[in-house]
Amino acid sequence: MVEINGHVDDGFGAVADAFKQNFEEFPELGAGFALYVDGVMTVDIFGGIADKSSGRPWTDETLQLVFSTTKGAAAICVAKLVERGALAYDDTVASHWPEFAAAGKESVTVRQMMSHQAGLAWVDAPLTLDDLFAVDPIVAALAAQAPAWEPGTAHGYHANTYGWLAGELVRRVDGRSVGRFFAEEVAAPLGLDFWIGLPESEEHRVSTLASMPPPADASEIEQMMAIMGPGTNGFKALTMSGAVLGLDPDNNPFNSRSMHATEWPAANGITNARSLARMYASTIGEVDGVRILGEDTMRAASAEERCGPDACLVAETRFGMGFMLENETVPLVGPNGFGHAGAGGSLGHADPDSGVGYGYVMNQMLGGIAGDPRTIRLNEAVRSCL
Repeated sequence: MVEINGHVDDGFGAVADAFKQNFEEFPELGAGFALYVDGVMTVDIFGGIADKSSGRPWTDETLQLVFSTTKGAAAICVAKLVERGALAYDDTVASHWPEFAAAGKESVTVRQMMSHQAGLAWVDAPLTLDDLFAVDPIVAALAAQAPAWEPGTAHGYHANTYGWLAGELVRRVDGRSVGRFFAEEVAAPLGLDFWIGLPESEEHRVSTLASMPPPADASEIEQMMAIMGPGTNGFKALTMSGAVLGLDPDNNPFNSRSMHATEWPAANGITNARSLARMYASTIGEVDGVRILGEDTMRAASAEERCGPDACLVAETRFGMGFMLENETVPLVGPNGFGHAGAGGSLGHADPDSGVGYGYVMNQMLGGIAGDPRTIRLNEAVRSCL
């Protein structure tokens, strides 16, 4: 029996019950969940094991790599620059990053880039994992790359490249790397435990990811092959044409210090549920006197830009300016919610209608593209309490 620790306000017991049920019914290993409502933290709970091999427990100090949930943090950085007037979504990317104009990309807009329409979900240049850790080689490759489709005519999930594209845009406009910008402009004002590029001093707090279990049946295998079988757009986007592989328990690059230390703004954010929920709560209202983005800014950033079949994920996806929007693939608390899910199950989002800021992190990855059953259960519990 897993002991659930933390804090739950009166009236939110159903959320704690749902969190506990996840440990009982799914192969949950260690996890945290937090909820803000109208700027006030109402739930902050955690339990389980942070490292399976040592038995290290999950505590209120545990941190977790959250894969693509990081993309919401990068989207907030770009939105802050838009709010300041330093750039606009309808600017061409090349007006801020001149080298990007190569290979016919001179007319690609920030709007297209942020909503996965740029056709740059992978690069043809052969890059190693070390090249990706170094950042400069992948940024140069993206600048030189010809789009895989005419920008603006389709959208396909830029699973990894989104982060380097957004990150380089932030650097070109502001001068700071996206990790430093996020640390100084978002994490510091809100007091977040959230990094894009983790300091070595915090490494001991990070839990160990446990890889996804193998597909349970033939239909799951067929679905997986359709999305990321050899040669598919999904394979090229999700693995950077094979550079990001090795997700077995003994050789997972996302558990390495090199991965944690670099700035991989699409996939290596390290945080906890409390900070995810607090960050999103601050996009729709004040949290302890701090609102990180204004209402008009968030309305523009979270408006639907693309919806339909995804050229990389095959399924239908919905995007705003870097944010995933509510649909069957990523069910959120409300229909006007915005945020981002991460591979294996993590989720952070805001729901402006209910005033909710939400964060769920875990170290046992599950598969599937139709919504993680753990967050679906948590969503239902949250709704029942509001």
